Amino acid sequence: MGDVLRRLDVLVGEWQMEAISGGTPVARSRSVFEWMDGGMFLVQHAVAEPPLPTTPPEWVTHSPFPITTVMSLDDMSGQFYLNYADGRDVHRVYPMTMENGVWKFWGQAGPEFYQRFTGTFSADGKTIAGRIEQARDGEHWETDFEQVYTKLK
Repeated sequence: MGDVLRRLDVLVGEWQMEAISGGTPVARSRSVFEWMDGGMFLVQHAVAEPPLPTTPPEWVTHSPFPITTVMSLDDMSGQFYLNYADGRDVHRVYPMTMENGVWKFWGQAGPEFYQRFTGTFSADGKTIAGRIEQARDGEHWETDFEQVYTKLK
């Protein structure tokens, strides 16, 4: 496995993700990140945990779970890509970076719908504090919700 791909090792393992909106936890999920094909791709499988008492009905109705992502590297450009698919039959490809303890991916997810994620790893690598942002024009961003990943194994 190349040195650039090794940057993704920090994700390997089992994580709990908590989505937070307006300071209130609204959803939880579990993700397993593991190498496939001898370390050529990093795969994430995510499933929802039962709704919380604070989960809004629209979060249940529009739940994307299960989610699968495949993270890959274009060795010619050095660019990572996150290939995303979910239970709603949504499929997207996002450019991605993993540098200096910060994980990012971004892209246009539809007409007048841009998304981006920025997550910062704690010093011990066991927590990722992140946020999903959206913009209609790709320039004026607002936080959709925050995410906190906690490593379980």
